[in-house]
Amino acid sequence: MERIKPRTLSGFMELLPQPQMQFEQVLEILRRTYALYGFTPLDTPLLESSEILLAKGGGETEKQIYRFSKGDSDLSLRFDLTVPLAKYVAMHYGELSFPFRRYQIGKVYRGERAQRGRFREFYQADIDIIGDGTLDISNEAEIPSIIYRAFTELGLDRFKIRVNNRKLLNGFFELLGLKDVSAGIMRAIDKLDKIGPQKVREILVEDEGVAAQLADEILAFISSTDKLGALENYAGKNELFDEGAQQLRTVASYMTEYGIPEDYFEIDFTIARGLDYYTGTVYETIMLDHPEIGSICSGGRYDHLAEYYIDKPLPGVGISIGVTRLFYVLGEQGYLNAQAPTAPADVLVLPMAADGRAAAQLATYLRSRGIRTQVYSEQKKFKAKMSYADKLSIPFAAILGEDEISAHRVSLKDMASGQQQLLTQEEAADVILSAVAEKSSEKPIKETK
Repeated sequence: MERIKPRTLSGFMELLPQPQMQFEQVLEILRRTYALYGFTPLDTPLLESSEILLAKGGGETEKQIYRFSKGDSDLSLRFDLTVPLAKYVAMHYGELSFPFRRYQIGKVYRGERAQRGRFREFYQADIDIIGDGTLDISNEAEIPSIIYRAFTELGLDRFKIRVNNRKLLNGFFELLGLKDVSAGIMRAIDKLDKIGPQKVREILVEDEGVAAQLADEILAFISSTDKLGALENYAGKNELFDEGAQQLRTVASYMTEYGIPEDYFEIDFTIARGLDYYTGTVYETIMLDHPEIGSICSGGRYDHLAEYYIDKPLPGVGISIGVTRLFYVLGEQGYLNAQAPTAPADVLVLPMAADGRAAAQLATYLRSRGIRTQVYSEQKKFKAKMSYADKLSIPFAAILGEDEISAHRVSLKDMASGQQQLLTQEEAADVILSAVAEKSSEKPIKETK
């Protein structure tokens, strides 16, 4: 029989057990953080009817989507978690309580060219707050507080949340007489960090037809260091600009009340989020020591969530973390904490007697105390058993031989220190739980200062 060489498709992440445990820790911290803010978990199908997913997308989305036929059905894999949310809210509008707060962590698929740090299958972690008709602006200030807590809980410290408002930008372009090309200007500004101001100026002048003087004024405004002063300079000249400026001030003032230290956020007029999708506050989060990575969490306010599925205004605000890409980048930069526990069990029970029932009873007891317990039942030499525990970084080995069984004791070995104690099963459980609690304070990410 000809053997097939095992391989994983390009653009798909497949991890070994230890990094997979680290990845799961990241997901669990995000779930716990989102739940802390009263978000309910949601899971939508990976597969949808293509007309559902493409209702808002169009050209670029259709190029990237994984689409195929099954019988008479035209199907596609979801490319984000926002469009399925829009469908879900429209379908269940009469059954949901608003504002509807949901989080979703799941895989999405994009058929783009796979490259370093860019994946075709990847996890996104999204939160959204959806209003029925209206949604108070305070929600737009609470979202960054969730970003702040999520990243600090993961172990990141050197990051900054950058905040802007699309109404402010649109109003600014209107008062300059550039309303008709505002979308193109927005997309150009969104590339500022990647290509620099000179290239952005060239795009504005040559591609968007913006007069050189106005291009300079745009760049001067968005790059101004005195943000409040810049707002005052244009105050009263455009109603949309004034509305956006007021919203931006409100969001900034609320953010400190939501517990975000001032060092962790800033108003930044260069944040445009080039998609027409956003209508108000927009966010991007960067790692201060690695700005070249780009935004590690982004999102904003949108007022037309489900317009393609239901005739009701359902404004929302949300953010998305590309977890797979973030995890990959953190691993490349050496940010994953090697001290964080990645073992599949807290203790490995080693039955040394011919009768394994005592080992089964001990394992049952330890699990009843909430201790992750594995029994090694293979008929191997003692050295091989200990080597197995060591390779999996299992912190304790519970040895049960004839002497231990007759004495109603267990020999508990600390794999790190080599210390071994003869204990009752209750005492052994207490020792393991104490060590696990101490180790659990280690976060999956550890920044190098």
